[in-house]
Amino acid sequence: MGGTGRGRAGLGLVLAGTLTAALPTLIANLALELTPIQVNLIAAGFVGTPLSARLLRDGLEQLRATLPIRRVVGPADIAALAIHLMTNTALTGATYDIDGGQQLI
Repeated sequence: MGGTGRGRAGLGLVLAGTLTAALPTLIANLALELTPIQVNLIAAGFVGTPLSARLLRDGLEQLRATLPIRRVVGPADIAALAIHLMTNTALTGATYDIDGGQQLI
């Protein structure tokens, strides 16, 4: 599990931004080194949970309105992707962004 904030700069984000940016390359290399074990990265954007809703507060409706899918990604969406990655044996070494299109806006 990772995040979609690859390369994001900001005060206090040195470690988080660096690690998030490095994860896709780490995953690709691990997939080669650990073959035949599958290694993939789920890179989630904002995920709607009670905690994240409290953190975002008033901005949740605004975010929902701007997302191309017009809803916030939920835990069930993440779980469905994880199950897909575990059951499809042809997938390895990839990063799967799941953010409702947030990176597009």
